[in-house]
Amino acid sequence: MTNHEQGADKGSAPSRVPTRREVWLRRQRRRAAVIATVSTVAAVSITVLLVTSASGWPRVRLLFFNGQRFKKDFPDLLGYLWIDVKIFLICVPFILVWALVLATWRNTRSPVLFPLRVFSAGYTDVFRGVPIILTIYLVGFGIPALKLVTGSFHFLGLGGNWNSPYLWGPVALVLSYSAYVAEVLRAGIEGVHESQRAGARSLGLSQGQTMRFVVLPQAGRRVIPALMNDFLSLQKDVALLSILGVIEVFRRAQSLKDLHFNYTPFVAAAVIFLALTIPETRLVDWYSSRQRSRTGGSVIS
Repeated sequence: MTNHEQGADKGSAPSRVPTRREVWLRRQRRRAAVIATVSTVAAVSITVLLVTSASGWPRVRLLFFNGQRFKKDFPDLLGYLWIDVKIFLICVPFILVWALVLATWRNTRSPVLFPLRVFSAGYTDVFRGVPIILTIYLVGFGIPALKLVTGSFHFLGLGGNWNSPYLWGPVALVLSYSAYVAEVLRAGIEGVHESQRAGARSLGLSQGQTMRFVVLPQAGRRVIPALMNDFLSLQKDVALLSILGVIEVFRRAQSLKDLHFNYTPFVAAAVIFLALTIPETRLVDWYSSRQRSRTGGSVIS
């Protein structure tokens, strides 16, 4: 053995032999993975076999899974996806701001601001109790009927007159989702331990400064996974605005269905929404797991 080889042997760390528990856990993980794979393949195979062997499958395949219609309609529907995305981007900042205001009012401890606390509680009760589709109907058709203002607006490529569904549809979503997001934020605020507020007061911070610099930053980190889930639902619920006449992916799919008497455009629209929401869902799951591993506990979801 040369001097170089002797030096390499002296400098290298001895390899660690896995313990019996580590070996057992490794085998259990491999066994669980094999069982999960086999059961999944079996379940999918049985489902496909049952569906394709049904007597009505040829007609269902022609009406819902027409390959030619899918190829023709998918690019057309994809062009309307940006409408959904723009409405989503418009709604999110307004929802966050208004929900934060509601959550702050709900957690206020000043007797002078008690009416705001009552208003916030009543607001969340009403808009969480009324289905979103009813709110869209009431706001989208009711307010334009009043003809309060005239003129036109233009924002992020969406425009029209002040009675346009492209204006009042997003307003309806903001009103509804703000109630849900406000409760998420309130839960995060109330989850901050009272000792944090006491420590801030001992340092001379006012109630407003305590909320701004101490409570809200901690509450925000805790509720991010829950907020991401709410906004994931918002991205899908933008399609509900089609009842007001907003032409987006779902509305365009309805038009193509009526034109060709075929439901394949709905399947294509579903594929588009899945391609948009599944990565967002995986991002939410990854962030939630990351938060749990970092904090050693659970996060609000």
